[in-house]
Amino acid sequence: MNDMRLIERAVDMNDTKISARNVQVYYGDNHAIKDVNVDIADKTVTAFIGPSGCGKSTFLRTLNRMNDTIDICRVEGEIKIDGEDIYDRNVDPVQLRAKVGMVFQKPNPFPKSIYDNVAYGPKIHGLARTKADLDAIVEGSLRKAALWTEAKDRLHQPGTGLSGGQQQRLCIARAIATAPEVLLMDEPCSALDPIATAQVEELIDELRQSFSVVIVTHSMQQAARVSQKTAFFHLGNLVEFGETGKIFTNPEDPRTESYISGRIG
Repeated sequence: MNDMRLIERAVDMNDTKISARNVQVYYGDNHAIKDVNVDIADKTVTAFIGPSGCGKSTFLRTLNRMNDTIDICRVEGEIKIDGEDIYDRNVDPVQLRAKVGMVFQKPNPFPKSIYDNVAYGPKIHGLARTKADLDAIVEGSLRKAALWTEAKDRLHQPGTGLSGGQQQRLCIARAIATAPEVLLMDEPCSALDPIATAQVEELIDELRQSFSVVIVTHSMQQAARVSQKTAFFHLGNLVEFGETGKIFTNPEDPRTESYISGRIG
């Protein structure tokens, strides 16, 4: 039995894409994230849930150093992706964000054509040597984002002319065009109608074949539908983390149970 546990543990460690240890986040004197320890698996959708202001989006932004852009923000502890400390002074945040793509709450396409929205990242990171290479990246990214059929005849029209759901899928295509390994999504469906939400949720399920996907969501139903692992945050603490089914049906911490049942939130 002990041998089996060791083997299972070794498999789990090999599957870990992101490892966070003793992570603290401060905004000035405000201690926003406290002692977070978590391992996020590859080729898995991990959902961060919890009440508004609980720290889930703040922690998400530590994973690609978006908090670097906030002057009063300070991050302590250790976050590794594939064993590399992303806060090491030798790590270029711009290169890190090519590896760790991000999709925001509101669709935010650039004021450029659909083609140029997707081509922007590969161009600045030098991922395409020829126009044919760039065309292939744009098409492949739009296909992965389930937008190619709708966009292929209007590639040179503005991305802002698409519907809200299409714009969000365009932002997903833009995020995956730099061939990231991790895709962060901060409430990607909160500005979308139910049909567009269902399309993005279906897409998230497909994307986990290629990426480690981490999604912040205010919707417990969405977390239950799209994720395999769920982390519950409360007042800056990671209260509980585990298989999504277990978190929702048999949580270990009474705070998790209170949130799931609607007593806190």
